Amino acid sequence: MKLYPAIDLKNGRSVRLYQGQFDQETVVNNSPLQQAKQIAAAGLTNLHLVDLDGAKDGRPVNQAIIAAIVEQTPLQVEIGGGIRTLAQIETYLNLGVTRVIIGSAALTDPELVTTAVKKFGAAKIVVGIDGKQGKVATEGWLAQSQVTMADLVAAMQKVGVQTFIVTDIERDGTLQGPNQAQLVELAAQFPMATFVASGGVRDARDLKNLAAAGIEHAIVGKALYAGSVTLAELAELSRNKSEL
Repeated sequence: MKLYPAIDLKNGRSVRLYQGQFDQETVVNNSPLQQAKQIAAAGLTNLHLVDLDGAKDGRPVNQAIIAAIVEQTPLQVEIGGGIRTLAQIETYLNLGVTRVIIGSAALTDPELVTTAVKKFGAAKIVVGIDGKQGKVATEGWLAQSQVTMADLVAAMQKVGVQTFIVTDIERDGTLQGPNQAQLVELAAQFPMATFVASGGVRDARDLKNLAAAGIEHAIVGKALYAGSVTLAELAELSRNKSEL
């Protein structure tokens, strides 16, 4: 599997939110940089970063920390949260970020995605689709649209997007298991796209079940910090497909 331990940045610290609610915050680590170094030391190669302040404010807020992680670890870093302009995307890519996640702007400013894919290539641009009951949420999950996830995937695929991070907000931070049925349905509907599972992963068994269902990319957040899965387990799953 291709696994992405998650670090969510808020006020310069690593935190976890419950179902994306900003007033339900748990501090995971006061030093996101040290946390990222621990992830790299465990043998993992990828990192999923979210600038929560940026998602809320619509602009990069924790850029200095993100730059430090990119510079001081060998991790392949993807970053999302508050990315609304081509200049922001270019800034992150120039910092050495591997790929940039466009969330709300994919719905509110699809031309941004079109231009970004043309300028930087599909490998550098990922669309994050977050929602409840199949409908897309925006503005750091603070607003709910009536657009279905499938409709947004279809529109973004037409402009060249190949990879989608799908988060079920109602599962995020709950340790209730990922919404596997939703992911499998999307993968069947869009067989040329890559879907990354996000939200609700409890343990290694959830990850093995996702892989068995054909979803071989996943983000793991709260399960790590709750201790129900370890960095060593994630590293093993990443290295050895036979374990799945």
